[in-house]
Amino acid sequence: MTNPQGSGVLVGAVNWLQGTLLGTVATTVAVIAVAAVGFMMLTGRINWRHGATVIVGCFILFGAASIVAGIRSAAVGG
Repeated sequence: MTNPQGSGVLVGAVNWLQGTLLGTVATTVAVIAVAAVGFMMLTGRINWRHGATVIVGCFILFGAASIVAGIRSAAVGG
């Protein structure tokens, strides 16, 4: 797929946003979130179901590229 003429700026901006959101900033925020939620789950301040939702959400966020690659390969191969 090629990018339409004049879309280089938009593509660059989206790539920068993706790099920022899935890079060091997102990793740091996810580690802090999992640690905080885990501590709250252990002390009984948050429901286990809500805590598990946060942790599963982090796995989905960072594993989205692998999930999409698996779906694409299943769609093409099957």
